[in-house]
Amino acid sequence: MRMIKKIKLILFFYVILNFMNISAGNENYFSKGLELYKDKKYDDARFMFERSIVFNPKDSSSYLYLAKIYNVEEDQRKEEQNLEAALLIEPDNEEAILMSMKIALEKSNYSRVKNLSKTFSDVCKKLCDENKDILETLANIEPKNNES
Repeated sequence: MRMIKKIKLILFFYVILNFMNISAGNENYFSKGLELYKDKKYDDARFMFERSIVFNPKDSSSYLYLAKIYNVEEDQRKEEQNLEAALLIEPDNEEAILMSMKIALEKSNYSRVKNLSKTFSDVCKKLCDENKDILETLANIEPKNNES
């Protein structure tokens, strides 16, 4: 009977330690990815952010940084996919909204730009001036569109 209690206790501590390692591991992957991203080692950073997502699929920051990597690599389709994932998880992510607005503007999807701009205005805290720049660009483009 005593042996069974010891085994249960050892098993309990084993599970707890593994859970703590997994939790710490996820943060480690994101932190390493961020360092690599700042050092412009995009392939290695992408790998770390993807690993971070494996351990925590709801990590909007990893999706955002993957989008930034794909932006640098000019892979707009993958950039958009990761931005959409980031916004699904965190709908008020200013940076993801702003990046999505820029893509929509490039694609001449003006109604999407206006919708995103409205959302952005509601949630903006740090990047509010960026929205004004995009709206000015949109205002300069739209009349030209209507004239043709």
